[in-house]
Amino acid sequence: SKSMGQQLHKRFSTEMVQSYLERYLDKTIELSYLLDILGIKKRRFYQLLNRYRTDPEHFSLVFPKRRPSRTITCEVETNILNELTIERAMIEDPKLPIRTYNYSYIQDELSRKHSKKYPFPP
Repeated sequence: SKSMGQQLHKRFSTEMVQSYLERYLDKTIELSYLLDILGIKKRRFYQLLNRYRTDPEHFSLVFPKRRPSRTITCEVETNILNELTIERAMIEDPKLPIRTYNYSYIQDELSRKHSKKYPFPP
């Protein structure tokens, strides 16, 4: 049996899987053999087969994500940009001896002003 650690779309092209699904539908390949080749369980196979039958022209191995990963709301982005604008104005002010952004300070200010946690890179 193939390693199930690596995702199917990284081990096989969409075209290869489509070919296997067609062969399964034509009854020229057995399910147990196909599951072993693809290294997937029946549940995953039938999910793929159902999606393929529903729309063969637009079939893809990659499921659409339910929600984008690592995104922030427009409100949060606006708050961060506002704080960075304030900080930039201080850095560019020749009367102040500031030369760099203090991200920890900005993060603290955002949390204090908006009662939310704001992720920043380390």
